[in-house]
Amino acid sequence: MSDEEQAPPQTQDEVKPENPDTINVKVVTSSGEEVFFKIKRNTKLSKLQGAYASKVGKDVGSIRFLYEGDRITEDATPASLEMEDNDTIDVMVEQVGGAISFS
Repeated sequence: MSDEEQAPPQTQDEVKPENPDTINVKVVTSSGEEVFFKIKRNTKLSKLQGAYASKVGKDVGSIRFLYEGDRITEDATPASLEMEDNDTIDVMVEQVGGAISFS
């Protein structure tokens, strides 16, 4: 790699979030709405899920949270999922049924 192709060195601010024990997380709906949270890396994401549900006026049992395509379990934390600062969690409304009836 030539000198021109090398990326500029990162400053300490670019490498780490301001507090290494916290992480900024973006929760995004399928329609593109975004809600931002700042939580500790060892806080259970179920706490974030409850806060999100309250904020949008939904029952937490009626929505599903996904990180990198996988459903987030009740005891998962940002640390256990190896989340990085500014990562995104997708939120979906649970759909019950879906059977098609042919008459």
